[in-house]
Amino acid sequence: MTILNVVNDNPLIDGRQSARAMMVRKGVQILLHDMRHAVLPEFVLPNGRRADLITVSDKGEIWIVEIKTSIEDFRIDRKWPEYRAYCDRLIFATHKDVPLEIFPQDCGLLLSDGYGAHLLSDAPVHKLAPATRKSVMLDFSRAAAHRLMMAEWSTGRSFDDV
Repeated sequence: MTILNVVNDNPLIDGRQSARAMMVRKGVQILLHDMRHAVLPEFVLPNGRRADLITVSDKGEIWIVEIKTSIEDFRIDRKWPEYRAYCDRLIFATHKDVPLEIFPQDCGLLLSDGYGAHLLSDAPVHKLAPATRKSVMLDFSRAAAHRLMMAEWSTGRSFDDV
């Protein structure tokens, strides 16, 4: 069990994610880490929607990655166009059993096997307005700091224990 699984007041795995979605997520996170992105899962956007993954590149570009694990998963979810207002690039991530042609051409596409991922098509850039970028970056920073503090506290250890 990872340390983030025990964070109780802001669970990052809340039971809605399937094992397959978690497999896709892990592979994508590995690739994005290798690409020097800071990655946060299950990030609540200013409009109340929750992005599967949000990342900040080493150059400050904001990406949102939407994980889809089946044709049905893609067809029933029509929230993803609302994510575009909060990122420079919008990217779908999936696995080998989902037909790639279902995904929109104006988004990027990642293919994950759980051990890594491959960027099949780059997402076009839609630069954020400066005020939106600042707002998202502040929310990202605050969420990351909060999650780190909760992870530290969840260990039950104090500085006296060190």
